[in-house]
Amino acid sequence: MNFNIASLPGDGIGPEVAASIKPVLEKVGSLFSHEFNIEEYLIGGAAIDATGSALPDDTLVACKKADAVFLAAIGGPKWDQSDIRPEQGLLKLRSELSVYANIRPLTMYSKLEAASPLKPEILAGTDFIIVRELTGGIYFGQKNRHSDYATDECKYSVTEVERIARVAFELAQQRNKKLTSVDKANVLETSKLWREVVTRIGKDEFPDVELHHQLVDSCAMKLIQSPSEFDVILTENMFGDILSDEASVLAGSMGLLASSSVGNQHGLFEPIHGSAPDIAGRGIANPYATILSIAMMLRWLKLTEEASAIERAVEAVIEQGILPVDLQPESKLTTQQAIDAVVKEIRCQ
Repeated sequence: MNFNIASLPGDGIGPEVAASIKPVLEKVGSLFSHEFNIEEYLIGGAAIDATGSALPDDTLVACKKADAVFLAAIGGPKWDQSDIRPEQGLLKLRSELSVYANIRPLTMYSKLEAASPLKPEILAGTDFIIVRELTGGIYFGQKNRHSDYATDECKYSVTEVERIARVAFELAQQRNKKLTSVDKANVLETSKLWREVVTRIGKDEFPDVELHHQLVDSCAMKLIQSPSEFDVILTENMFGDILSDEASVLAGSMGLLASSSVGNQHGLFEPIHGSAPDIAGRGIANPYATILSIAMMLRWLKLTEEASAIERAVEAVIEQGILPVDLQPESKLTTQQAIDAVVKEIRCQ
């Protein structure tokens, strides 16, 4: 089969970790008789510098035409005071592709228990997915700035909550049939609506799934105190952004966590880490989250065996102790060496 992939390396360590997509997909293609046509396009700060836009028209057109879109990282201090911010390109891309469901699985590796700040007995049995609504809420609301105050509107419609709730409930049905919906219903009207809609969807459409409601502040606490109690976590945009970054420390590093952002037609796949400008250009960035995001992309393209082959390869190199510096401070492993190690381990079952 042939697939067209739009690759958006972006900024900072983005191009370094994005260097994994070609060799990984070439190896998968050779093993499973596929052809992946990969074309690179500008986004974020690099796009601002080259074109004056954080999301050039040709990038958006290519992403809409592609079978899937891979994004590495955007942003950096260079553009912090710019009128056009790199993040504007990402938000517009998500909106234009209508990728409203962000799925972030937490994968634990036994080899990395020491890399987590939590005790092994607390981490035992931890295995959950965060489902974050991605195209609504405060990030997309009206914004106003005045001399002595500023406002950011948070808005959710019933339809937006219904569609993300169904994604989370369906995932829960495939797992342990337990869903935790996170909100701030004791304070926010949007959260009150969120809770009402999620409750109705659960009762009417997914009665076999055990639904729990939890306030975002107590959820943040429980993620550290007893993370194994969670199965699928459903939350709105800003809460999900914060909680998923908090959850990343459980695994030992943000450099391990992949994500997919999907809608009814398009799929956008990216590691959850940022552009890490402090280490950009040094060739030491962890590419494993990027490679696991590629696996999520293949699974979305219904290439399940191929995705599993990549995931097994990442697990194999981690178990062999092939660890970047974020996981092992004394490590001298380069990004390219880590990529090469994973590619070598990719094989048919």
